[in-house]
Amino acid sequence: MVMEAGLAKTILLVDDERPHLESLVRIFNKEGYHTLTAASGKEALQVLRQHHVHVMLTDMVMPQMNGSELLRATRSISPETEVIVMTAYGTIETAVETMKEGAYDFVTKPLKKVLITKVVRRAIEKRKLLLENRSLRRQLESVRPHDIIGQSSALLETMKIIRQAGPSSATVLLSGESGTGKEVLARAIHRCSSRAEQSFVAVNCAALPESIMESELFGYEPGAFTGANSRREGRFEAAHGGTLLLDEVGELSVPTQVKLLRVLQEGEFERLGSSQTCKVDIRLLAATNQDLKKAVQEGRFRQDLYYRLHVIPIEVPPLRERTGDVPLLANFFLRRYAKKNDKEIQAITAGAMDALARHSWPGNVRELENVIERAVVLSTGPVIDLVDLPAPVSQLSDISSSKSVEDRGVYLSVGTSLEDAEMALLRETLKATGGDKNLAAKILGVATRTIYRKLGSNEQDEGGKGDS
Repeated sequence: MVMEAGLAKTILLVDDERPHLESLVRIFNKEGYHTLTAASGKEALQVLRQHHVHVMLTDMVMPQMNGSELLRATRSISPETEVIVMTAYGTIETAVETMKEGAYDFVTKPLKKVLITKVVRRAIEKRKLLLENRSLRRQLESVRPHDIIGQSSALLETMKIIRQAGPSSATVLLSGESGTGKEVLARAIHRCSSRAEQSFVAVNCAALPESIMESELFGYEPGAFTGANSRREGRFEAAHGGTLLLDEVGELSVPTQVKLLRVLQEGEFERLGSSQTCKVDIRLLAATNQDLKKAVQEGRFRQDLYYRLHVIPIEVPPLRERTGDVPLLANFFLRRYAKKNDKEIQAITAGAMDALARHSWPGNVRELENVIERAVVLSTGPVIDLVDLPAPVSQLSDISSSKSVEDRGVYLSVGTSLEDAEMALLRETLKATGGDKNLAAKILGVATRTIYRKLGSNEQDEGGKGDS
């Protein structure tokens, strides 16, 4: 099994003439490639099902299955494999037809070493560019909940661990309440790793019925069950060379846990309905909102799998423990949904932001995002005000009238920097608390010394009581 990046590329050589096959093996082994061989088209298809092949070099004229037939079958089984056809009976017509069927190139026997190695190198480069472009399109087209926004000590500590763990190959277990952004952090780990240019595949285990979980993860062969009319790769194969996130991993059934453990230990599995072993190279990340240690004690989760996943544990803080990040997140979502809904909303009033900062957010960042999206959609003016927020949130504000705030010209604008937004919220919170920095710190979820540091020496005399 060969990884996509950093190690030797895998070439499958197919020829029914043994001496010629052995000669090709010597050539490409000296060039530093990892070679696999097959003496027939049928044997080649078996190899393609078990290995990830970068380039296949196949003879055109073979008994039972010729090169063109093998090419068509390869397009179905392993569409990312580049195919080069070789024949002693080369004609322009044959070359054109082969290229139309999807071959990368066409070479004639007797082969010249310099030419064939050059063609293979070009085929590998083409494959690499295609995969990079596909990865880039996935990143551009993917809908991510949000980037990592925040400056609270709880989030910064989490990010420190992510930066340290990201470049490694260690399994990471992200634990935390629903809506805290575990998948966003998992993507950050992937971007910090050597696999960043490869696939990131996320599977929500809680969203998949147990009856199809195994086939989704490991794939299946035709006839494996009713309705399985063709071969399908599972999520593990889709993530080969990259990162696989198993979200809500605590929802996996015990039989599926056994198979997952084997993949983590051996890097191999069988598709449903097949006895052929498939090998994969992935970096596994897992996420859960459950207490997996308790699940182990209750017999719902295997202890050996728990310790396999619990190599680097990261506890994702809930939003109520990082309330100082609420203004930053709120403005981020405001920009996003104002643009998405084509609305000219410029700011969040201080009263509305005060209410947002005081809410406990049991649904965490996801709940905040939904509240801001709702406010943007329902707002009829250029700002988000208390009236635009749902009652459980709007009732929390100590700043009762947006008009009085408007008269003072105090808004948290979507166009301001994060630092300006923080300072505006900080000053408004101090006004709401009568200058009590300790109470303001508690509301904002930061240390009192952080408030003094942000205000600076020129502002420390402001605010009235609570200064000492």
